[in-house]
Order: sequence, then C-alpha cells, then structure tokens
Amino acid sequence: MDEALEHKDGEKPVVGEYMTRDVATVSPDDTVEDVAHRICESDHNGFPVTDGRHVEGFVSARDLLLADPGELLFKVMTEDLVVAHPEMKVTDAARVILRSGIQKLPVVDDAGNLVGIISNADVIRSQIERATPEKVGKLKRTLETIHGIEATEERRTVDLDELVPTQGKVYADELEGRRYELDHGLAEPLVVIDNGSTGDDGSLLLADGHHRVMAAERAGIEDMDAYVIVLERAVDLGMARTAQKEGLDSIEDIDVVDYARHPLVETIERLQ
Repeated sequence: MDEALEHKDGEKPVVGEYMTRDVATVSPDDTVEDVAHRICESDHNGFPVTDGRHVEGFVSARDLLLADPGELLFKVMTEDLVVAHPEMKVTDAARVILRSGIQKLPVVDDAGNLVGIISNADVIRSQIERATPEKVGKLKRTLETIHGIEATEERRTVDLDELVPTQGKVYADELEGRRYELDHGLAEPLVVIDNGSTGDDGSLLLADGHHRVMAAERAGIEDMDAYVIVLERAVDLGMARTAQKEGLDSIEDIDVVDYARHPLVETIERLQ
C-alpha cells in the first residue's frame, strides 16, 4: 500500500488531505438519551466528545447500549482515545484503523483541538484517487504537445448539465459499482477539458468518468468534483469532433446498455 499511495512528486498523502473537516460532535454534559436519538436520526455510529473544540473522548453506539438514558456522556464515553494528526501519513492512519478495529479516527492539532475526522472510507478513497493526478498531468502534456498551447490544471465543481460527453455508451452493470462509490464518498473526480476557458457553449468536454456521471445523474446529483484541464484558447480537439459526429451534446445523449456485460467479461466467458 505504501507505494500505491504516493503523489507524483514522491510525497505520500497525509491525513489532512483526506479527512472530513466538518465534524459532528457532542458535549460531555449531553445525556445518553440525547445522543442515542442523534445516532438513530443520522448515519453516524458515534461522535467525538468535545469541550469547545478540545477532544475529551469518543462515544459510540456500543457505549450507550446498557447505560442509563439520563446518564451524562462524560461517565460513559471512552477516554482512552486513538487519534490522528493532520500531518500523519494516510498509510499510518490505515494501519491504526486496521489493527485497532476503529472505523473513525478523530484528527487533532498539536493543542488537542479537533480539526477533522478520518474514516476507513477516506483511506479507501485516497487509494482510489491515487492515479488521477498523474492521468491528468499526462493528458495535459499531450494536449500541449499536439496543439502547441499552454494549459493549466484546476480542481473544481462542474455542473453535469454543462458537460459534453465524448463516449456514447455506458454499461448498466458497471453503474451499480459507480453508484456504490458515490453513496460512500469513494468516487474519484471526473477529468474534464475546458476548451474555451469559460465553460460555456459546449466547451466542457468530459474526458474521463462517463459511468460516474451517469450513476450520479440517476441518483439526482447535479454537480461533481473534477480535475479540469483549461486550455488557453479553443482548439480543434479530436474528441470534440467525435462527440459532434455521434450527436453527443449532453449526458442525456449517452446510451445505457441494459443487461449488457462489459466486453472484457464477455471475452473471458468465451475463453472459458
């Protein structure tokens, strides 16, 4: 895992890059009943217990099972905490999560104040995304070489309605996996080419992520995180010509092939 989780500059990703910063917390003076209701009404199975922003402990659903409903949290919370630091390597956090069986690690600064939380899902996401920056860099350099232009990279949210697909077909069975990634926060960003530096008039070409986009569209998601390659001026891109030839103006023009298997799966079955 150590080699897989490595930036193209050789530095390994750290917890601060993948942790969730907006963390739901509870107070030591909250009651067991109050927190039990919060767990039932949310997708959380536990909360960091904080006094202000200072972490005092952690309380899980298991801690509440046999406790009196009126008991205060500071009497039932776990005080022997395992925490992470923002500069801790993700690989080290992964080892702690794996060996301790803890699903979420509070992330604290040098003063012990809560700055985020990292989960096993965040660790998985860090590995799924590992190839994307290099993929984007390679595509950027290729575009610069072929067309003799300058290009820049941006990380931004894009509206799905503004995307012009460059692939006219996706497979229904693969959408299931992409939907799972979306639901669990594991989906890697899209790769988009801004062929006009404005994002208007069909200049946002979807280079990678067609299955993710269609899974998001089915889930009612309107925008997604993307690596955007911004060209200094509009150029005649082959993928744009392909999209125009196939009549691809928006993601609504992408065909979802129901009950079809991916060609690789069909090939393997024939060989067997």
